[in-house]
Amino acid sequence: MSGLVPVPGGGNPPLPRSDVPAIELDGLVKRYRKADRNAVDGISLTVARGEFFALLGPNGAGKTTTLSILTTTLAPTGGRARIDGLDVVADAAAVRQRVGIIFQRPSLDRNLTGEENVRFHAVLYGLYPYAPAFRMMAAAYREQVAAWSELLGLGADVFKPVRTYSGGMLRKLEIVRSLVHRPRVLFLDEPTTGLDAPSRRALWAYLRDVRAADGTTIVLTSHYLEEAEQADRICVVDAGRVVATGSPAELTAALAGESLLVDAADRAALRAELAGMGLAPAGDGPFRLAVRTADVHRVLRAVATPLSMVRTDAPSLEDAYLQIVSRAELDTEVMGRPAPASGAGLPTPEAGDG
Repeated sequence: MSGLVPVPGGGNPPLPRSDVPAIELDGLVKRYRKADRNAVDGISLTVARGEFFALLGPNGAGKTTTLSILTTTLAPTGGRARIDGLDVVADAAAVRQRVGIIFQRPSLDRNLTGEENVRFHAVLYGLYPYAPAFRMMAAAYREQVAAWSELLGLGADVFKPVRTYSGGMLRKLEIVRSLVHRPRVLFLDEPTTGLDAPSRRALWAYLRDVRAADGTTIVLTSHYLEEAEQADRICVVDAGRVVATGSPAELTAALAGESLLVDAADRAALRAELAGMGLAPAGDGPFRLAVRTADVHRVLRAVATPLSMVRTDAPSLEDAYLQIVSRAELDTEVMGRPAPASGAGLPTPEAGDG
């Protein structure tokens, strides 16, 4: 069940021009009072309409601060941010009509039931007229709540007080509430924290349906890198600055090369033979060789020492991410600021990105 339910036209703001990006950041800066450095330090980037964009980085990198500015819950210190061409400061009310957000920490009224939390959110956005009881609300609203409760496994628990919910149930309710007004841009800050594997799969299947049906732009921050692998494009930030951007494939290919792992009973002979071939075996055995896929068979045919193990290791997004963050942290220690990552085929940040 996809859970896609039409939303009344009155709740949908007019579509922006097709050439207007979903998100534009231009030299965005945020410095908290009494802080010794900027939490967000000159970030510039553009996210296309309908794009699935992942914002990654270690704790304290500035991800949540950036999302808070984009959702108008935090004012920037400098620079500009726009949603659908609307300034997040000057046009805050219009921006809020266009965005949905699932923050790391639930922002639910624990004295209300789950459905009451969703109902007041829907009424606040002008989607439906208020009614004092669920059974008196519009049929379309009741269908939405039923569909999403079934999809995420809340069931009848949606009518129980929020204070009785487990952490996973709170997360599910936040997801239902964030989607009720069909946002143009959906911000997901660690959205599946606390969800079990079936619920995570159900959520992502539903989000794929939402993107296909509505062209919704999705911006994700997550510690689950397998979720970021689904993104069209990834931006890695560290110390408030952009340090790498690109598709998952581009980041993986440019920043973490493929390798060949070999071993032999006579490791000394194997090491000497590999060194004689101009290869630099890493480790004490098994030996890791930086070899392109096209050259693997040629290398193996040239090795005379009997091998006890042969394995090729393709880099993962996690390998690339760890290499990017490690490099950024080293640059920070040496230069006092992170430098942009670079590599063959890898898009590099613009001049203002750091």
